[in-house]
Amino acid sequence: QVQLVESGGGLVQPGGSLRLSCEVSGIEFSSSKTMRWYRQAPGKERELVAATTTSGSFIYTDYVDSVKGRFTSSLDNTKSTQYLQMNSLKPEDTAVYYCFLVHLGSEYWGTGTQVTVSS
Repeated sequence: QVQLVESGGGLVQPGGSLRLSCEVSGIEFSSSKTMRWYRQAPGKERELVAATTTSGSFIYTDYVDSVKGRFTSSLDNTKSTQYLQMNSLKPEDTAVYYCFLVHLGSEYWGTGTQVTVSS
C-alpha cells in the first residue's frame, strides 16, 4: 500500500522559512516517478507549486513563477522523502500543502499540511 505523509507545516512570520517533508512508503523510492507539491488556499483552487520528474540519474524540477527563487524541492532516496524548502515566505503562501506521486501509472495524494504566514 502506497502512503504519503507530509509534515513540517506551521505558523511563520513573513520573511521566514519552513521545510516540508513528504515521506513515501510502499514503492521503491529510487525508481522512476513524478512527484509534485500542490497547495490550496481557502476559497481557491488547488495550485501546482513544484514538479519533479526522475528517471535513473535524470532529475528535473520546475516551479510555478510565484515561488521561483524562494522554494526548492529535493529528494532523499535514503529516506524515501521529498522536501520543499520554503524561504522568504509571504502571506499569500498561506495554504494547505499536498504531496503528490505518480508511479507506474497510478496517482497518490498525501493528506496535507497547513502553512500559515502571518505576523
